[in-house]
Amino acid sequence: MAAVPIKLKWLDDADRGVALPSYETAGAAGADVRANFPPNQRDGVTLVPGARALIPTGLALEIPAGFEVQMRPRSGLALKHGITLPNSPGTIDSDYRGPLGVIVLNAGPEVVEISHGMRIAQMVVAPVVVAEFQLDQELSETSRGAGGFGSTGVS
Repeated sequence: MAAVPIKLKWLDDADRGVALPSYETAGAAGADVRANFPPNQRDGVTLVPGARALIPTGLALEIPAGFEVQMRPRSGLALKHGITLPNSPGTIDSDYRGPLGVIVLNAGPEVVEISHGMRIAQMVVAPVVVAEFQLDQELSETSRGAGGFGSTGVS
């Protein structure tokens, strides 16, 4: 499978010593993204339970047309510390060129420190399918019909 080229650009106040997004294993679907705080905030951020913050990565991206980047939680941070991304998956569109930030939420019961250089999320590159929306008076019938939340059973 051919790799999709994602261009990265350091922001002016980024610490270029922080690692770029990287796949940590050969089979990883997501590349780990790290916190990269500006010089006046290199001590990081303290998140009390229930708090959220926009964590800078020090990067801007150029994503090819026909693709998106999704930001997702890291399972280890979620399990061990309750750190999640409240808008997960967060979508970065191919026409966005601004700073890449990650919204993190402390859903756990204890204070969590987000430190400079910490792996905070994973970035998944995905193809985009563009829909053509068509208004119609009738929709086709299915066995489920209009059954909503929980309509397919409990188990």
